Amino acid sequence: MTEKKISEILAAVAAGRLEVPTALERLRHLGFEDLGFARLDHHRTLRRGVPEVVFGTGKSAAQIAAIGKRIVASGVNLIVTRLDAAKARAVKRQLRALDYRADAQIGMVVREPAAPSGHGTIMIVSAGTSDIPVAEEAALCAELFGNRVERLYDVGVAGLHRLTASLAALENASVLIVVAGMEGALPSVVAGLVAVPVIAVPTSVGYGTSFGGLAALLGMLNSCAGGMTVVNIDNGFGAALAATMINRVGIGPGRH
Repeated sequence: MTEKKISEILAAVAAGRLEVPTALERLRHLGFEDLGFARLDHHRTLRRGVPEVVFGTGKSAAQIAAIGKRIVASGVNLIVTRLDAAKARAVKRQLRALDYRADAQIGMVVREPAAPSGHGTIMIVSAGTSDIPVAEEAALCAELFGNRVERLYDVGVAGLHRLTASLAALENASVLIVVAGMEGALPSVVAGLVAVPVIAVPTSVGYGTSFGGLAALLGMLNSCAGGMTVVNIDNGFGAALAATMINRVGIGPGRH
């Protein structure tokens, strides 16, 4: 349930186009809806300006489809992260409107495209091509949250001239999400070059002693570039949400 939907319901009641019992039924699940195995937070869009996002890992296709149908029925966009291709096919058999983006492992049903908002552009930067799946999760989520998004991929420290060639674009962004695996050096380099908020995303890309992204995570947490923010390993969604909040500072979730 969005602020716009509630306003439409209240206006219809005030104009006599909608009976009060019907309006009450539509508002009944405003807080949350109990499905037995899940409690859907329909109020999140009102509180935070973005809908509840479904984490696909660990949920069955039947559970995701049931949750998805209720979210779509409430009038907000459905976003499912960490959805593998096989599970996406099973969900789509039950929820035909599902649009699956394999590069980001995101399934979605867009009822109403989010209008671009915020103070500027969120730029997604990836160190290597292998980091693109996490970068695309961040990029697509940021777009679905109503941000203008630009991408700058494969500009890691092994060839730093690739990064510095785009320095002007980095400086013009409102927020930077920098995604890197291996030793995780790229966010520190970027944060030391520009006066733009940097959100670092360590990925699980790397050989044995990368320990599934732990080396990159620790490297980013110990960065000497002050002010850099770090999210969890492979958490493109979390970075997108943090960047959205930064991009909207002073605007507010209900006025974007």
